[in-house]
Amino acid sequence: MEKALKRINKFLSEIGYCSRREADKLIEAGRVTVNGKIPEKGTKIAPTDEVAIDGKTVEKAKKGFVYLAFNKPVGIVCTTDTQVEKDNIIDYINYPKRIFPVGRLDKLSEGLILLTDDGDIVNKILRASNNHEKEYVVQVDKPISQTFIERMSKGIYLKELGQTTKPCKVEKIDRFHFKIILTQGLNRQIRRMCDYLSYDVIALRRTRIMNIVLDTPMGTYRELTQKELTTLNDLLKLSSKTFKPSKF
Repeated sequence: MEKALKRINKFLSEIGYCSRREADKLIEAGRVTVNGKIPEKGTKIAPTDEVAIDGKTVEKAKKGFVYLAFNKPVGIVCTTDTQVEKDNIIDYINYPKRIFPVGRLDKLSEGLILLTDDGDIVNKILRASNNHEKEYVVQVDKPISQTFIERMSKGIYLKELGQTTKPCKVEKIDRFHFKIILTQGLNRQIRRMCDYLSYDVIALRRTRIMNIVLDTPMGTYRELTQKELTTLNDLLKLSSKTFKPSKF
């Protein structure tokens, strides 16, 4: 019987309701019930248990997952919590099936973010978050010096996070724009790095996540192609061999 039990966050992820992280937030907020009772985080459930969110029983998603590449505008928040955040990404897209974002792109930033109802691929991408490339184009408030490029690329100690950023690829585009490719996802990382060097970010756009490239107009989305999905899964397999997954 023990083998049939699984944690609530894993269950919600596998059925395509939300990611494990989002599930943990729902549990902590007391919005999840199991057989009518509010569970603790980490509680395991059986296949016969009834799981509900906000009083509504959750059901398994239909076969055929959705994978979207969305060009997020500034001002939209990457959360599935439509009750708390009025400018949430879910209401903005208004997709007919329940989907959730893969990771985050902060409110003041724009550009590429992936959305899906496939909890398994979300977990694989997030677990490999310190190993895959994300590319950005950034505009700053004053001319970019060679010293700025070198300092950004070598890594910067962010006191508020207690971490030094990993070495990364940084390329000057023109006086006020540069391209940066990160292989880690610290909170507001690029903005914090620029601030450390006394630069303010005027605009920040993510243009690529691994093999997926931003190619849709602002505020629109498209489905990933089969070729993109195949390559993405191949890259994730390589990541799992070189990166030790973190526990959720």
